Amino acid sequence: MKYTIGITLLLVSFFSFSQENDSTVTYKKRVLESIEVDFLASYYKQDGIHSAVSGGQGTENLTDITPTIVVAVPLNDDDVLTVDAGISAYSSASSSNINPFDTNAPSPWQASSGASQSDALTSIVVNYSHSSDNRNTIWNAHLSGSVEYDYSSLGFGGGLTKLFNDKNSEFNVSANVYLDTWSPIYPKELQDFKSNGGNLNGGIFNNYTISGNMAYNPTKFSFHENKNRNSFALSLSFSQIVTKKIQFSIFLDILQQQGLLSTPYQRVYFSDVANSYVNDFQLADDIERLPDSRFKLPIGTRINYYLNERLVIRTYYRYYTDSWDISSHTMNIELPIKLSDKFTVFPMYRYYTQQQSKYFAPYEKHLSTEEYYTSDYDLSTFNANQFGFGINYTDIFTNAKIWKFGLKNIDFRYNYYKRNDGLDANIVSFGVKFVEQ
Repeated sequence: MKYTIGITLLLVSFFSFSQENDSTVTYKKRVLESIEVDFLASYYKQDGIHSAVSGGQGTENLTDITPTIVVAVPLNDDDVLTVDAGISAYSSASSSNINPFDTNAPSPWQASSGASQSDALTSIVVNYSHSSDNRNTIWNAHLSGSVEYDYSSLGFGGGLTKLFNDKNSEFNVSANVYLDTWSPIYPKELQDFKSNGGNLNGGIFNNYTISGNMAYNPTKFSFHENKNRNSFALSLSFSQIVTKKIQFSIFLDILQQQGLLSTPYQRVYFSDVANSYVNDFQLADDIERLPDSRFKLPIGTRINYYLNERLVIRTYYRYYTDSWDISSHTMNIELPIKLSDKFTVFPMYRYYTQQQSKYFAPYEKHLSTEEYYTSDYDLSTFNANQFGFGINYTDIFTNAKIWKFGLKNIDFRYNYYKRNDGLDANIVSFGVKFVEQ
């Protein structure tokens, strides 16, 4: 099942001031003093009642585990090489129903045992960054790649950061390109129908009896010729230290996507076509069809207020709009409370509201005469609340050690996510940072 809830683990890079004099010897502090290693992991579990694989009905049960390792290596005083490698392993009752016919009783509410029931996304990102002698200019370049059973991606890009006004002001610009390729997998009944020349001989039709409309004839279905998806992104941000207690930032992203933007295995059912069934599973009328172009424009701001030595208030707001007529508002607040030099706790709350795409309609609400259609509830109108908390432990002197690496910090977070369309999720993330000594 395609899911957009996204699960985010952040890395923070530390930049230091340089010191110079007029002698032949230049003194400056290294951008990164020694090798740092982050072990990160997240656990995500969701359930719902609007599976896009089954045309807007059926279970959305999914479990995802994501272990990641990030290694930052100082190459010299100014340059840092970072390698980020991870695996996202999931099992999904929804995506297993791409082919629900490997069971005696196919149903949109039960998982099948097919190959699409589980998969692993493997990804790697290599980033190189360089800081100027005065640490007021930082540029970086990165190369990334990822692969899973039906999708592969190659990405590259870079960015530039300028600090000025005694480092109280910061401007960032970055550009990224992602070149992706589908290996399309289609709903089993449509795959067999088209492969058999548009008739009900062969494949599942030799093994199952159709009920309801027995003259099943999904004539609108065709295989995708274009299997590429290309994404281009330009990001701009500006941050400012206003006073000793207030810092704010604004950001703008400009994104353009081209190519196969629909998901090949998500079914659609038309209200003007008679229903055909195998057991309790309704045979698809077609797959999701969406335009081959999409423009996205998110803009937002962050404001952090240092209340006192124990409490900081962090706020976030984002407005989003795109060419598919989706618009949304995101608001987030986090309250880090410093309990001691080593322990910080932080309650969190996030609210999200979205207006649906013009191409969305629920189960059996589309007409076969439409050009574009989807019953993916990620593109519907909904509201979502997310409640969470976290705890951070920092070992200032890195007393705890493993081999030649000292423990720098431990971070744990838990969030509960609930949408008003019946989907809810539990999200747990954990991170440990070690520093070479």
